[in-house]
Amino acid sequence: MAQDATGAAGARLSPKSDEAGLIRAVQRGDQDAFEQLVRAYDQSVLRLAMNLLRSAEDARDVYQEAFLRVYRNIHSFRFDCSFHTWLYRIVTNICLDCLRKRKVRKEEGTVVETSEGPVDRINEFEEESAHADPERELFNRQLSQRIEGALRDLTPRERTVFELRHYQGLRLRHIGEILGTSEEAAKNCLFRATQKMRIVLGDFV
Repeated sequence: MAQDATGAAGARLSPKSDEAGLIRAVQRGDQDAFEQLVRAYDQSVLRLAMNLLRSAEDARDVYQEAFLRVYRNIHSFRFDCSFHTWLYRIVTNICLDCLRKRKVRKEEGTVVETSEGPVDRINEFEEESAHADPERELFNRQLSQRIEGALRDLTPRERTVFELRHYQGLRLRHIGEILGTSEEAAKNCLFRATQKMRIVLGDFV
């Protein structure tokens, strides 16, 4: 689970003054500094997009779009929030747009047809250790399918808050900052999402 605040990525740029200096260098047009900034946050951005969208292809698209927006807009970064918060706001906004588009087209199912027959994409997210125990593997597959279905039933905003809290491990105050809302609003959104998840998961929880 990702760490709060700057998480593991930010740790590669400690102390904070180093990150601030790097950002100012990027704002002056230093290409090498931008590449260092990307390397510092690339894994956390990809992990966040993957957790929110559950699609490696979509996550890579979000990754590219996010850093393109950073490159285009970093001159407007004024240090009134942490760079991590500003970056996560960009990533979550792109992911929210993607989730909304999925809702509009009713989102395709997790099972896709391949040359070798139907394949459930949920299996990409199963723990490898489960395969040593057939019963556990079956339970995990059923649970994964139920969770994925429950997540699809959430609104894009509810899903984002739920993912940021439970998969990224962020505090509600930070989630509120990322989404441009209050901690209380984020808390209420998380409560609604959790209630919906519990109803759908039923006897699994």
